[in-house]
Amino acid sequence: MSERGGLRIGQGFDVHAFTAGPPSDDFVVLGGVRIPHSHGVRAHSDGDVLIHAICDALLGAAALGDIGRHFPDSDPKWQGAESRALLRAVRAKLAAAGYRVVNVDSTVIAEAPKVTPHAEAICVNLAADLGLGVGAVSVKATTSEKLGYTGRGEGIAALAIALVEASP
Repeated sequence: MSERGGLRIGQGFDVHAFTAGPPSDDFVVLGGVRIPHSHGVRAHSDGDVLIHAICDALLGAAALGDIGRHFPDSDPKWQGAESRALLRAVRAKLAAAGYRVVNVDSTVIAEAPKVTPHAEAICVNLAADLGLGVGAVSVKATTSEKLGYTGRGEGIAALAIALVEASP
């Protein structure tokens, strides 16, 4: 089997602090869905921690580095970028490297906002951007039981794992 061949798995993590200032103070973006919340997030792009974690999982599975390497926050062109566009770009980078996405599993970690009521819409967005059926995308949510920065309501985090397969 070649170095590139077969199935490969990657994992990703992202975190953003909540803020009362720009880019927003009344919603959080998760999986491209604007979820009402008392705070926005401090970020260079739209701050979608879920998509950022998924991008890192996908890039890692294909050994293509991480999201910061491809979309650095030091580059002004990514200021305020829509994370769904980044996810589509990552999918294209995988395809160019000879991989296709098989499935994605993810978890959002926050005391608030509540993610579960929005999970179906998030999965629809992610599936569309990844060229997958909705059944190949999983979005879960949990709290940290009031422990740590997420438990104190200081921020939001996401974990993701992705399976990719070498294209024939």
